[in-house]
Amino acid sequence: MAHRQSPEPRPNRLPSFIEVLDRKTKPPVDLFSFYIYMRDQQRSVDYLDFWLDVSQHTHLCRHFVSELRRSILVETPDLEKTASKRSSYILDHMGDSNDPSGPSNDAQNEEKIKDQTVSAFLRQDNNGSNHSPQSSLGSRRSASAMRYGERPPRPSFISRNSPTGSDSSSPGGRVVARADIRASAEKILYTYILPGAEREVTLPHGILQDITVAIEEEGRDDPEVFDMAKDYTFQAMERDAFPGFLRAKVFGNIVPPSRFLRLVLGLIAFFAGMWAAFILIFLDKPKHIRCWLILPFTIGVYSLASHQYHMDPLLALAGLSEYTFCNFSRIEEPYVRKMMMRRASMVLFITVSIGVALICLFIFVPGHRL
Repeated sequence: MAHRQSPEPRPNRLPSFIEVLDRKTKPPVDLFSFYIYMRDQQRSVDYLDFWLDVSQHTHLCRHFVSELRRSILVETPDLEKTASKRSSYILDHMGDSNDPSGPSNDAQNEEKIKDQTVSAFLRQDNNGSNHSPQSSLGSRRSASAMRYGERPPRPSFISRNSPTGSDSSSPGGRVVARADIRASAEKILYTYILPGAEREVTLPHGILQDITVAIEEEGRDDPEVFDMAKDYTFQAMERDAFPGFLRAKVFGNIVPPSRFLRLVLGLIAFFAGMWAAFILIFLDKPKHIRCWLILPFTIGVYSLASHQYHMDPLLALAGLSEYTFCNFSRIEEPYVRKMMMRRASMVLFITVSIGVALICLFIFVPGHRL
């Protein structure tokens, strides 16, 4: 797949998009922050939810095949000896499929082969006898619940400390059954793919048609059904949303509502300072009274600079970044923190310079009573 490229170690670089999706980054460039950015600023969180749900479906398939392999290796019942040779070969040569979804430098091709192996086995299993590591009673209940609108719990992408390799494909700790995979594929189809769906995503007509035919007519539910759509949404988010996300989180630490609030506050304080300054000058007030101009000019210049540079320098120097209005997180990504400190120092220097210049101008200019 196009996005399965192994990124190089990043001692002094910004994270790549796949690293963010694989939960290998820290705030403010983690998956939680990207989800909030897609929801609040891009207004296109359905694309990210689709990608995450397809990834969960892949985990579900891996977990099912892995558990099936373990059950066959442990029990080896007589009935399994008469099973399809192709299915037995696939199970014996797939290894442990319940691996992390993120790419690694040495395991990229191996992981892709595993995904293809899982899909091949599920297609074979769908055409032959339905294997299951557990009775399908619970799976029928879960499938029915999913069809009637109950969303299964997704791996907790909003958890900042969730490890990439956590086993999130078996919700609630129960064993995954074959019907769960079918229900998961249908849930994705009905939620994102079909025209007029609840959270329909915009995809090329050919991809939509292929997915619909594969699931509804061919009865497929393997991960390869969604490969083209997953790659398309990945590339769309990487091209259209991710650069803006990096700009917002690496070169700024406040969200648009905070920027607007600072603009309003800055304009009010600045014009109040100018109004008071001219009054004090034309009333020929002494300099110690004019020193009160420090307050409105400091607030005005600081707020306007924060709006202009998308950054509150004092919050940045304190190691804080805003992810929603008045909600802050620590800046934990090392390279981002270093860049943020440099930019905050620059913004603070500019702010102080402009503020001092204005204050000195209106304090020390000679007064003239009209």
